Amino acid sequence: MLEPKLLRDMLNGGWKTLNFEPFRDGITIGRLLDGAPAIAVLRYEPGAQVPMHEHMGPEMIVVLEGSQSDEFGTYRRGDVVISPAGSRHSVHSEDGCVVLLNWSQPVRFTE
Repeated sequence: MLEPKLLRDMLNGGWKTLNFEPFRDGITIGRLLDGAPAIAVLRYEPGAQVPMHEHMGPEMIVVLEGSQSDEFGTYRRGDVVISPAGSRHSVHSEDGCVVLLNWSQPVRFTE
């Protein structure tokens, strides 16, 4: 029988125990589940950004630390943001942030 993966106290730094690897310029990733769907923690350095992209399937983020922004607003610790399939945005973090991310399909970069 497969056991569930337990991640304790994520809102209070539990994510720091993950193994992070480079993902994009200024962003590292701690992978929790590969494939589709995928689950990961992204750690943005101050000023990091992700260019305009389209969501091929729904995506959900939970901001664990700091804040990140897109064309629709700024999201802070504890915020949950759900981007539906077909939605487009670019993301940046002025001061850095950590987000728990669940995506059902890879995104398509449009820039």
